[in-house]
Order: sequence, then C-alpha cells, then structure tokens
Amino acid sequence: MNRLDTEHQRLFASDPDATAEGRLRHLVLAVCGPADWAPLSAVWRGVQADLDLPAPAIAVNGVDAFELWFSLADPVPIHTAAAFLDGLCDRYLGEVAPARRRCWPSSDPGLQVEPARVPQLQAETGRWSAFVAPDLAAVFGDDPSLDIPPGDEAQADLLSRLKSVTRAEFQIALARLTPEPSPFLPAVQPPVPTVVTPAAASTIRRHDDPRQFLLDVMNDPSVAMELRIKAAKALL
Repeated sequence: MNRLDTEHQRLFASDPDATAEGRLRHLVLAVCGPADWAPLSAVWRGVQADLDLPAPAIAVNGVDAFELWFSLADPVPIHTAAAFLDGLCDRYLGEVAPARRRCWPSSDPGLQVEPARVPQLQAETGRWSAFVAPDLAAVFGDDPSLDIPPGDEAQADLLSRLKSVTRAEFQIALARLTPEPSPFLPAVQPPVPTVVTPAAASTIRRHDDPRQFLLDVMNDPSVAMELRIKAAKALL
C-alpha cells in the first residue's frame, strides 16, 4: 500500500461491520450539469466559517462534476449523513437546481449511487478524476477533469493536510443545520444519532433533541473546552 492509499484509507475507509450496519464515514456533495466550482466553493467556505468544521477534500470527478469529500472520524447512519448533506444544500445551494446537486448518501433511495474513488481514470471520458487544491479548483472552469494522471505523491500531500470531523463537531454542525420548528405546527424532531465524545459517553444520555444535546455538551466538564464553546455558539 503506497502513501496515497494510506491517506485515502485514513480519511475515507469505513469498517466493514459499520458498512454492513448502514453506517458511513465519508460523505460526498457534488455540483454538476454543468460542473461549476463557484456554488460549491460557498459550501467549502461555509462549513469552515459557519459550522467550525475541518475543510473537506475538493475533487474533480473526471466526467461532469466538482465534489466535496467529507471525512468523519466515526461512521454515522446513512439517514443522518443524508440529513447533513440536505442541510448543506438548503443552506448554501438554494439557488442551484436540485437536479444539479448530487449527494452521497442521498435522502432519495433512488439516487443512492456511491461516487467512484478519486483519483481514477474514467472510462466514459478517457480523462482522470483528482483531488485538487482550493486555489486551483476555479482553474478547471466547466471541465472537471485532467487529461493526464495526477501524481500519487501530490495527491497524498493534498490529503495529508486534511482532518476528519470528530463526533462532537459533526453533532454540533448537524444541530445548526436542523430547521427551526414552525410555531404553527407540532414540533417534530428528525432522528439524530447517538454520537458523543468518548469522555462524555458515560454521562450524556441518548438524545432526540439537538438543542438538549448542545446544552449537555456545553455544561459537561469532561468535554474539551473548545467543543463546549462551539456548543454555546451553536445555541446562540
């Protein structure tokens, strides 16, 4: 296994048992038809500035789309991952036609198509997919592909700078993306997975209410202060 394989596995490989249980640790959001980095760049910036998440990987898929690859430190249920991506689309891609958005996993069972591994030669175009640096993404214009294979070491270097989203970071971001209940309708909370920091696992109970989760994180002395501050910001 070369260095690129090692970095790819560190960020995106899921445990076989988790996969069999329907839990994932890599999420992909793409814009296609036509491929356009501009709207997806708003997501890339927003998840860092607004949601306090590590930067996702940026990729051109070699065919028709720009992609953001999110790495999670721990796998989450498919429906939770899909809800997170739907929240990103609602918040940052509202002006992009739904037909141009591509999510893995998708909340639409008919659209569950896992993106191909990057980098890879695409048979239908004869061109390559690749991970790309943020300052180079816009250079591709509406042609999200390479005509030559990207270097393994350069791809490994790009991935080596990325971090996985921790359990607590993901939970807080998911709560921020959860729509406020209408005052004219009964409050119905979407299912939220029971994912907490290991230190708090013995003290924080199962949560179906994201706001209560944030309160517990904020008030739990066993949780890192940085995450408690993020929880407080999310509540505000």
